[in-house]
Amino acid sequence: MYLRDILSESCISITTNKLRTILTMLGVVIGICAVVIMIAAGQTVEHKIISHFSDLGTNTIMLRARATERGGIKSGHRMTLTTDDIAEIAKLPGVAAITPAQMGMVRLVHGNQNLYVAAVGAYPDYKSVLNIDTEYGDFFNMDDVQNSRSVAIIGPRALYELGMPENSTGKTIRINNMPFTIIGTTKTKGDTALGSQDDMIIIPLSTFKKRLVGDEFPNSVPVAGIRLTDNADNNLIIEQITSILRMRHKLRDSDPDDFQFFDMKQIMESLNSVVGNMQILIIAVAAISLIVGGIGIMNMMLASVTERTREIGIRKSIGACEKYIIIQFLTESVLISLTGGLIGLILGISIAHGVGRGILHFYVPFSIWPIVVSLFVSVCVGIFSGILPAIRASKLNPIDCMRHE
Repeated sequence: MYLRDILSESCISITTNKLRTILTMLGVVIGICAVVIMIAAGQTVEHKIISHFSDLGTNTIMLRARATERGGIKSGHRMTLTTDDIAEIAKLPGVAAITPAQMGMVRLVHGNQNLYVAAVGAYPDYKSVLNIDTEYGDFFNMDDVQNSRSVAIIGPRALYELGMPENSTGKTIRINNMPFTIIGTTKTKGDTALGSQDDMIIIPLSTFKKRLVGDEFPNSVPVAGIRLTDNADNNLIIEQITSILRMRHKLRDSDPDDFQFFDMKQIMESLNSVVGNMQILIIAVAAISLIVGGIGIMNMMLASVTERTREIGIRKSIGACEKYIIIQFLTESVLISLTGGLIGLILGISIAHGVGRGILHFYVPFSIWPIVVSLFVSVCVGIFSGILPAIRASKLNPIDCMRHE
């Protein structure tokens, strides 16, 4: 009965002046709503980043060639990374798959439809490195690369734009006016860290160089993708590749590397760190509203102590102890803050999911911990805002209180 009486009396006291109570809890409502929205936004961005890089995985390294540069003078635009370098790197025990790659824009033609898309020349391991699955047909093999065959793997969106059926295996299209046979179609994947593969076309690297771009350096490649074994150490593999390439390229100790690494593991860790720091900063800004809300609750409770001085005197004169008075006022403060927190929580979830999923069409993850944090913060705000007025009320002299007008 004791707890129920306190809650009942607190509700009566809070609802006596409804407008003042609503205005008081407004700061808490805005603060909690902002915190929930910011947490949801951070989780959405984090999910977006992870989904873009998840197909590559943290055991993937991208190796990019640079133009030759010695003594601060560029000797030309030739990229020094070669297919022989790729073959040497493939011998390392921690390397599961490796592919050189070169990209360019090409024009696809089928019937009276034409389309400009990105074309990639690569090795068969491109499928393993970038985790590409075929819906129909299969990937080309090294025999196709060595013989520069005019075969192609095409994305489903490119097929749709060309007005071709999903299973177009065996059909012929023209790439930059050169006939190519489609031997496979990739599964729908959407955007990834390296762009969308759904409107991309993949062909053997040798075919790309000889028939599409006419590269004057047939063995040079601008970039290579490396998939490591599950237990491989990224940093150790990078050190080993660096040693191999510097030796093969005959670089002096004073010469800078003519290649560059992009470690997906480090990139993901850096991006997650940036997202986490931004989320903390935004939540800290949103917390200012909670502080304002807490000050509002404190002001209301102090005003309530003054208004109810005679009531406090009567309670104490008939035996109410200081502890009871403190609990009474703390309960009122916590109820105001908790109610505001619940309203802010509902608003925050509704806005985050309504805008994120309904308008922006983003996937908004739902987790329980923002709810727990919101309710915990609401209770803490109520306690810290109500403790001073509660102590002040409990210390009032009952005789002075009875004389108060």
